[in-house]
Amino acid sequence: MKRQERVKWVWSSQDNKELEGRYDQWAQDYDADLDEEFGYVSPQRAVDVFRRYVPKGARILDAGAGTGLVGELLLKQGYSNLVAMDMSVGMLEKARAKNAYREFHRMVMGETLGFSTDSFDAVISIGVLTVGHAPASSLDEMIRVTKPGGSIVYTLRPDVYRNNGFKEKQDALVVEGKWILAEVSEEFQALPKGEPDVYHQVWVYQVSSL
Repeated sequence: MKRQERVKWVWSSQDNKELEGRYDQWAQDYDADLDEEFGYVSPQRAVDVFRRYVPKGARILDAGAGTGLVGELLLKQGYSNLVAMDMSVGMLEKARAKNAYREFHRMVMGETLGFSTDSFDAVISIGVLTVGHAPASSLDEMIRVTKPGGSIVYTLRPDVYRNNGFKEKQDALVVEGKWILAEVSEEFQALPKGEPDVYHQVWVYQVSSL
């Protein structure tokens, strides 16, 4: 299967079970596909923003860690207390090989996460919050597991933000006093080589101290 076809095949999954299985199969080629075929830049863009908000000693959840691309970048910047979470065991095994994380957990975004409240100083989630993957309701659990004053950093497509419930959810969480907006980046090409029409933004919220 060609790289472009493989990506479309994964993204056409009809439910979480199918998505998990396809990510398991994609794990072996995932890093090379995204780098060589698509020139995926979102992890680096997000880490550049993340560094401005989160101290080095923070306990960090990589929510939807995949093969550990984000963890690898964070480790290079001096972050070492990293926890990987993903729905795909195959992807987590690839992440384990990068030696960037202290813990590995199989969990599903959009469901209740098996972490205690206020478990993390920060959460980062790159390329995960989108249609067919993690819904806007995932934000509730991301807030719950983050300590008051902690940062939540994620990428989101502008069209998904506008059309798939994220704008309404994010605004509602502000009104409810759950978090405050710290920064939202300019739109940038997330996959400039393979899908130049796909744009992302990096969002940063800080969990309210109530």
